[in-house]
Amino acid sequence: MSTNRLLTTSQISASGLAAERQRMEVIANNIANANTTRSVNGGPFRRQQMLFSEAFDMALSDGKFNPHGMHGVRVKGVEADMTEFPKVYNPGHPDADEQGMVEMPNVHLPNEMVDLITASRAYEANLKALHQFRQMTEQTLALLRGA
Repeated sequence: MSTNRLLTTSQISASGLAAERQRMEVIANNIANANTTRSVNGGPFRRQQMLFSEAFDMALSDGKFNPHGMHGVRVKGVEADMTEFPKVYNPGHPDADEQGMVEMPNVHLPNEMVDLITASRAYEANLKALHQFRQMTEQTLALLRGA
């Protein structure tokens, strides 16, 4: 196995670590703004979500699987969740309309917590894979030194 292919293996896990870390940051920002009724854009805070590229599709060429095409996870960007804002009756709120309704952010804390746990577990899995790869490489080098 060439050195480039060995490095590619660790780069795949490293890209997963970076992507999941960024995903956790976006989720933390959503949680922090769960009650923000005034954002820079003027309305309530709009939930953000990560967009990842499809790494498996990148590995397909002419309908055949090419393992050398695997390069890990790529973050396409962050996009706003365009679901409707829930309205809450709170006539004393400074952002209430004439009927006393306040548009709240479209952030649902239980969903955010599930997403956070999923991202955390994916981060741990990538870290474990990277650690296992390192151990296997060290054992291989030790065997080669002994030969």
